[in-house]
Amino acid sequence: MVTTSAARERPDGPGSDAPERFGSGRSVARVEDDGLVRGQGRFADNVPVPDQVYAAFLRSPHPHARILRIDTRAAQPLPGVLRVLTGGDLVAAGVRPLPASADFRRASGEPAASPPHHVLAVDVVRYVGEAVAAAIATSAIAARDAVEAIVVDYEPLPAVVDVEDARRALAPQVVAGAAGNVACEARHGDPAAVEAAFRSAAWRVSLDLVNPRVAPSAIEPRSTLADFDASTGRLTLRVSCQTPTGLRDELCDAVLGIPKESVRVVVGDVGGGFGMKAGLFPEDAVVAFAARELGRPVRFTATRIDEFLSATHGRALTSHAELALDASGRIGALRVRSAADVGAYATPTGVIIQLMIGPWVATGVYDIPAVDLRIEAVLTHTLPVAAYRGAGRPEAVYIIERLIDAAARTSGIDPVELRRRNMIDPAQMPYTNAMGKTYDSGRFARVMDLALERSDRAGFPLRAERSRRRGRWRGRGIATFIEWTGAEVFEEAVDVTIGAAGTIDIWTAAQPMGQSLATTFRQLAVDVFGVAPAHIRLHFGDTDRAQGFGSAGSRSLFVVGSAVRVASGRAVERGRELAAEALEAAPSDIVYRSGSFAIAGTDRRIGLFELAARQPGASIAVRSASAVAAASWPNGCHVCEVEVDPETGAVELAGYWSVNDVGRVVNPMIVAGQLEGGATQGIGQALFERFVYDRGSGQALTATFMDYALPRAADVCAFDMTMDESTPCLTNPLGVKGVGELGTIGATPAVVNAVIDALARNGCERRALALQMPLTPETVWRAIAGEPAADRKPN
Repeated sequence: MVTTSAARERPDGPGSDAPERFGSGRSVARVEDDGLVRGQGRFADNVPVPDQVYAAFLRSPHPHARILRIDTRAAQPLPGVLRVLTGGDLVAAGVRPLPASADFRRASGEPAASPPHHVLAVDVVRYVGEAVAAAIATSAIAARDAVEAIVVDYEPLPAVVDVEDARRALAPQVVAGAAGNVACEARHGDPAAVEAAFRSAAWRVSLDLVNPRVAPSAIEPRSTLADFDASTGRLTLRVSCQTPTGLRDELCDAVLGIPKESVRVVVGDVGGGFGMKAGLFPEDAVVAFAARELGRPVRFTATRIDEFLSATHGRALTSHAELALDASGRIGALRVRSAADVGAYATPTGVIIQLMIGPWVATGVYDIPAVDLRIEAVLTHTLPVAAYRGAGRPEAVYIIERLIDAAARTSGIDPVELRRRNMIDPAQMPYTNAMGKTYDSGRFARVMDLALERSDRAGFPLRAERSRRRGRWRGRGIATFIEWTGAEVFEEAVDVTIGAAGTIDIWTAAQPMGQSLATTFRQLAVDVFGVAPAHIRLHFGDTDRAQGFGSAGSRSLFVVGSAVRVASGRAVERGRELAAEALEAAPSDIVYRSGSFAIAGTDRRIGLFELAARQPGASIAVRSASAVAAASWPNGCHVCEVEVDPETGAVELAGYWSVNDVGRVVNPMIVAGQLEGGATQGIGQALFERFVYDRGSGQALTATFMDYALPRAADVCAFDMTMDESTPCLTNPLGVKGVGELGTIGATPAVVNAVIDALARNGCERRALALQMPLTPETVWRAIAGEPAADRKPN
């Protein structure tokens, strides 16, 4: 096992020449940091090009309104203004709407219902912040001035921003023909078997649970620069994005209707993505169109309020969940009814996350034989919901972990013991859950026991007594969980070129955004080539050089890293064949070690780079495609202790421990950082974050950081994060499991369960079980005082 403290002890410097000190398994310092701390980062907004112009967008002030007239006459003549665009202009030019979810159906069997999502609104606006018009000008100020000069006449229409309000019979409709504003739905499992289990159950527990709408808040806002070369007919987009190839394909195939080969997407440094930057945005399409029309580079960089109002949101799931248990505490069935608020447009990502991906992990690490899951994607007059770190898995894990704790209270069985009785046994691996997903490996009870030991479970009563003496209520929460990773895209192509000048260049379609891919992939390449790390150069973010899915769903290491390892091995094998020719020996007699090929048992040898110099083009080039066998299933146990001030309801983290089965660890320091960052975001959802629309006016009430609370350093405690490497993944050659979202998934239920435990220990159990996130001081105080809860519905 590797602990947080061990992971951070004296990391080896990135410039070390010794391959054995840089290879996998070591806490090597990040190679990315030197350039970033020197201000040499290449972010989308700080790469100027000659003759660039700027785009600004006019956004709807209404949640729902008919557009009667757009008057651009005052804007067009303003100094510096080159073009003013409306939705009508783009439609007339052949620009098509963004793709809607077409693979799911409604209960009637009809296709999914969603309004056309034009990149600039046509006829109707459907949420506050929807782009209505765009101005292109020679300066950002001139573009904003032009936007302010545009006059739009609106006819306000009834709006609904609350998911439960939207499902009512007489609710305003987001799109005609969608009864109850249901865009589509999914049903999973065996309702008859579940009903039978509930009829025979000794205990039944049920909870109403809300995963609130949250705003992904990457430190770098969205930014896009579109540059059209009339001489070649090619368009280059420099953009802050996680999935360059996917963005290119959606822009070309679905929206502009131009050949993919005519567009190049380039991505430099990305200041955080968290799933929000995993697709095409309306503004991307507008600047691409404008660049082609004007023949000049067009840039758009979002402001923070743009991000809050017009990027995407996450979570927004309301559920009624039930669990049936027999007299011994074994779970017989899980039943969940959920309404997923997908916003004004049912995007493919927003729908698939809640209707398919979340259910894949609904049963968690437990052997639950029967499920009955029904999820409706509900349209509201709000910003569309899409991916946010974890994407469906945090919601599903939160549901089952809250239910397990509630079942423990109902049955009187210790919550740890109840978990243990229902955990999948290692002997059952590979295990297929009730959703038909197969876990290749996992020792869940072991992971839980290790976490209980590290968190000193036996010492909790003493710590609770010390808290009581200081006027605080101490609670302890646990979450044992699993997550699916891989995005169901398991093949990846990697190019390797060995140059005569002593370089090994590796191109992949993975996209760094803070995960340290350049460091980790270089470590994997050093393992194979056995040369000093300075020889190896990683290249990302250029669809002209590498095409693939990109980075999402915690797939970068176990899918793309595996492909880097395979491609490096194939490059060495190609070198072995060439060395055999050069040394006039059979390939089977050639051995490779530390950058040199030799005939076994002799002193005849040739260096890797010398060999490359003898080849046509002075290089050895290998294009490799490989695939992992299936998804990886990282899992963990997170334990949290909190102190609650009963006078104010304030919650303070008093301790946080976790053991995480992430398979083999390539760089312990980096993995620890991913776990801690993820946990901080999960804590944010549990205690602070909720994006709010006013139910009456539809206006956004939390569209600045003055109103939307993110966790600060002072809001978290020291983390004790442990990586358990004893159970390697069996679906990829590295034995690794995805880790980027694991901390987020475990933190939220662990923290909430701890707060509930603190209140329950002090006579507030019934009200504690009804708590909904975020557990702000007011929310917790109301539960303690017996005051009615404030409006906690998602919107």
